[in-house]
Amino acid sequence: MTTKCNVCYRHCELDEGQRGFCGVRSVIDGKVTPLNYGRITSIALDPIEKKPLARFMSGSKVISVGSYGCNLRCPFCQNYEISWSAEAFELGKRAKYLSPEELADLALTYKREGNIGVAFTYNEPLIAYEFVRDTAKLVHENGMKNVLVSNGMATIDVLDEISPYIDAMNIDLKGFTDAYYQDLLKGNRQMVMDFIAEAVKRCHVELTTLIIPGENDTKEEIYNLSKWISDLTDAEGNRIGPEIPLHISRFFPRFNMTDRDATDVALIYDLADTARENLKYVYTGNC
Repeated sequence: MTTKCNVCYRHCELDEGQRGFCGVRSVIDGKVTPLNYGRITSIALDPIEKKPLARFMSGSKVISVGSYGCNLRCPFCQNYEISWSAEAFELGKRAKYLSPEELADLALTYKREGNIGVAFTYNEPLIAYEFVRDTAKLVHENGMKNVLVSNGMATIDVLDEISPYIDAMNIDLKGFTDAYYQDLLKGNRQMVMDFIAEAVKRCHVELTTLIIPGENDTKEEIYNLSKWISDLTDAEGNRIGPEIPLHISRFFPRFNMTDRDATDVALIYDLADTARENLKYVYTGNC
């Protein structure tokens, strides 16, 4: 008998002990469970601007934590060592365990260093949304903030689980064609768009698009992407899209895409100007 995972569009049907596409969700005693729950591969006290968040508690710092695994297959992954490479799963086996209580307490300890809370980041945090939910609840109880950095490829049910405890998100909107998501990333653009459209009703959201030469780098695509953002509404139906920040970032050759040149800086600035035709806050990154 198989058990269905509820995280992303794949809805992996898993036998006992079998892992899903993300590499970390598995069936244990008939229940889908994240094997990376509390397994921390990366931790740092970062400026909030590195998430990137440009319009949320600027000048503050946040304890950033990552685990391992991902439900996309971006060939240009900047954190491939902990995402979906063979090294990621070997590293995951050795990762230190931190309980939600321990992580919440650690965040509180660093409050005197300017820390505002916890950012779930580096790998894809939503493949272990249970850990995000359990930890973020305790962080809130300590009077601190929670940040999520995600590819946004998750169901609204997952969003329902975490959103009461999340104060800000940066979500990747990696491109604006189905072919780009399906063929290059092995993902689903519509699921990401649905997640974003609902997330902006619940907390502060900023979006990031990494510009890959020859893939998602046309003015037409960025215009269409920014126009879609500009039409988003809040929970009351008010149009808030023009106020949603968009970060347009420069690509550098990494992982399985070292055959491309870095994105031309002038192109990043040009595409940012295109996005500003629809959005008030557009930022350039890695330039």
